[in-house]
Amino acid sequence: MSALTDKLSAYGCDIDGAMGRFLNNESFYAKCYGKFVADKGFARLGEALQAGNVKGAFEAAHDLKGVSANMGITPVYELIVGMVEVLRAGRMPEDAMETYQRLMEMHADLEALGE
Repeated sequence: MSALTDKLSAYGCDIDGAMGRFLNNESFYAKCYGKFVADKGFARLGEALQAGNVKGAFEAAHDLKGVSANMGITPVYELIVGMVEVLRAGRMPEDAMETYQRLMEMHADLEALGE
């Protein structure tokens, strides 16, 4: 495994499962990982939550949930899945901003792991 995938495994990511979906192509995974951490969806989610835009928040959170699941970034997936389900029901989660803050802390960790 590469340094990146080793770090992600230590962070709690399901790299073994992700590598199966990426046909064990670690360089392709690393390229996609760079796109994931640069994804504008993180900012879009924060903006939608701040504005009370349930539909926009759902779309951004749902996108991040799907990508994190496919990439095996389990900590992000586990954090955001509950938010997605509340938003899907048409409600703003009571802890939306706290969850978003934790998500952004994870995002910073993930950015650092990719350096």
